[in-house]
Amino acid sequence: MPRPALEPPTPDGSVGLRLAPLDTSVDSHLQIKEVVYRRLVRAIVELELEPGRQLRERQLAEQMGVSKTPIREAIVRLEKEGLVTVAPYRGAIVRGYSHGDVREIYELRELLEGFCARRAAMQINESDEADLRANVRRSRALLDQGTTDEIPALFDEFDRILYRQAAGHRIGGLLVELDLHLERLGNLTVGVPGRLDASVRQHEEIVTAITKRDPGAAEAACREHIRSVFADLINALPEQLTRTPTA
Repeated sequence: MPRPALEPPTPDGSVGLRLAPLDTSVDSHLQIKEVVYRRLVRAIVELELEPGRQLRERQLAEQMGVSKTPIREAIVRLEKEGLVTVAPYRGAIVRGYSHGDVREIYELRELLEGFCARRAAMQINESDEADLRANVRRSRALLDQGTTDEIPALFDEFDRILYRQAAGHRIGGLLVELDLHLERLGNLTVGVPGRLDASVRQHEEIVTAITKRDPGAAEAACREHIRSVFADLINALPEQLTRTPTA
């Protein structure tokens, strides 16, 4: 889905999204509210809507050509997922992260992905192992060529393959809950000098441990990778992202 463009903020800080109206020929309320929700999620996760921006139901409804009901329902979901906060007298506001929030998210990620890497070394199937090998080979080739635009998508694919090792386990559900926040925060580290090179190398180390069927080494390599990403992220966090909306 294309990223929505932003108009300059209004004096009161509310958002101006240049969103095309939804296709009103869609007769399913469920479909309409899901499209509204996904559009707003992408705008927040991809940092088009930065922390502190207000989401006004009437304005968004007019721009999308829908009633306020699907907008309101989307905001309720976004609040439950920690992407917006509802402040007295100001309505829905895009939420930022404190350094404590980021630390908590990445500590959970370290534990959960470390588990997935350990599990992979113990039970990964041939298909997933081949996919991991192909993924790191492709990432290395692109990095060596200096063609890096595709690498973030390969990193996402790498994580999805690891997450499959937790299929049917409660940890898989926890990873899904974290995913939006990880993607949003991860968008900040792509431009950090040396980050792509470090991640490719660390992914190679994880795969080496998995193919050697060494659960301890796989978990350790994965956890070290997440700690490395966290360190770069904390240093890269702009003040804007850690802004706390006030009433």
